[in-house]
Amino acid sequence: MPIRVLIADDHSVVRQGLRMFLGSDPELEIIGEARDGAEALNLSRELHPDVVLMDLLMPVMDGIAATAAIRRQVPETEVVALTSVLEAVRAGAIGYLLKDTDAHELRRAIKAAAAGQVQLAPQAAARLMNQVRTTDNRHLALTERETDVLRLLAQGKSNKDIAYALNIGEQTAKTHVGHILEKLEMPSRTQAALYALRIGLVSSN
Repeated sequence: MPIRVLIADDHSVVRQGLRMFLGSDPELEIIGEARDGAEALNLSRELHPDVVLMDLLMPVMDGIAATAAIRRQVPETEVVALTSVLEAVRAGAIGYLLKDTDAHELRRAIKAAAAGQVQLAPQAAARLMNQVRTTDNRHLALTERETDVLRLLAQGKSNKDIAYALNIGEQTAKTHVGHILEKLEMPSRTQAALYALRIGLVSSN
């Protein structure tokens, strides 16, 4: 089954360009286009895409508000933000790419997001790392197994990959991730991954 993608951007030429070079990938299916955040939310509720490619600066409802609403109302849909704004990650975007990202990187990010993997452009990760405050010690509340799961999550592993690496069930891995986000008081895997980078649990290289 191809990964079902919804494009949200207020510029028709951008939507057409994205549709053109993403549509050439047999693993991706463009199922709709939204001209603003409100339309992106409505189409997400209606079509249940696997991934929404979300511009953040749009009329009616901006991409930040739309991302947060989609994560609340259509939690099985992942969002990849196409702008350099920290709030996208705080709202729950799993991927974060700059608009000059090439077609290959964008396709890879969509596939990673559909698999539940965190995907950050290196430049974007560096910008976020400089902005995310992690002066607390919330990670000390994690069990040893949860710390192992967080380390793998921060390496971009999906729940399935984590389960395989730790020789546990996929549902168990998913449960661990849920407990980690709860203990760290973070709404998304992306924020947890950035936190792990900041505390030195994984290398940014």
